[in-house]
Amino acid sequence: MDWTELDVHPRIISAVHKANIKSAKDLFTSSIGDLQKVTQLSIPDIYDLQKAASAALQKHSALTALQLYKEKTRFPSQHQKLGLGCGVLNNLLRGGLPLVGITELAGESSAGKTQIALQLCLSVQYPETKGGLGVGAVYICTEDAFPDKRLQQMIKSQHRLRTDVPADVVRKIRFGDHVFIEHAADIDMFTECITKKLPILLLRGQVRLIVIDSIAALFRCEFAAKDAVIKAKHLQTIGAKLHQLSRDFTTPVFCINQVTDAMKEGDSVLNHIGFQDRKVLPALGISWSNQLLMRLMVARTQREAPPPFIDCVLRTMEVIFAPHIPQATCYYTVDLEGVKGIGIQGL
Repeated sequence: MDWTELDVHPRIISAVHKANIKSAKDLFTSSIGDLQKVTQLSIPDIYDLQKAASAALQKHSALTALQLYKEKTRFPSQHQKLGLGCGVLNNLLRGGLPLVGITELAGESSAGKTQIALQLCLSVQYPETKGGLGVGAVYICTEDAFPDKRLQQMIKSQHRLRTDVPADVVRKIRFGDHVFIEHAADIDMFTECITKKLPILLLRGQVRLIVIDSIAALFRCEFAAKDAVIKAKHLQTIGAKLHQLSRDFTTPVFCINQVTDAMKEGDSVLNHIGFQDRKVLPALGISWSNQLLMRLMVARTQREAPPPFIDCVLRTMEVIFAPHIPQATCYYTVDLEGVKGIGIQGL
């Protein structure tokens, strides 16, 4: 709280600064006697201070959900989304990824998870009017080497994929210079990355997207079944730090997750999380699920995509849960240019 804004004698403000009282919470949760000891002020002075602080706080009245929804110009971060570089996928997600929170993309191998992550790293560099944020991305690899060749392939095809963007705008963006790559082979390296390295890039304004590929790889070999409590604590700590970075810098966090075989039908745990009919489930369990804002699942089908997509396998993307959009599914495919959603009418 800015004490200089309060309508009280400067002598009282000076005493508050000397006592190192930093917030209104400290002022109102401490007893009168404790405040007297640390500030050396009289009881009437303390009453005047609390009264002035209360009046200042009342000026900042609470906002309703309806105000946040209607007054989009005042609260852009509540409504702005990071597009996926595809109109169909953006429609599925009601515009794209929320700018604050952790979005998980889970699926089996070859479902197209990394392809979507790479496309997001390019999409974030477009202007805000074209679904981007005008800055770069951090791509944290935890197991495989970064797919640089595929990224370069997608960069060269941007003018064909993003036909909604003027060609001169696409040419001006130096996509390869704004994807920062970090390798983290274990939890200690990953923790150092998100606590020391990432904040520097975010503070400089160089990035506004964090991609983790994949979160499950960090825990797959380090913890046995008996270490479930320790594992849960690590997941909560990592989740809290990622949430802090996302909130402080209005930066979406996109985590790729692996899947595990589903338990047998009828299991009580399975019924509680609503995946009774699935063969696979996202890894890391309920401790990690509680950290997520949105969970998406992708899968590779046995069908070929319809024309004009030639020799492309059909894939599905499903919204499992999110507070702002309903459960829904759409089809997509991956070709040389990138990830492309397919409308229902195309099937």
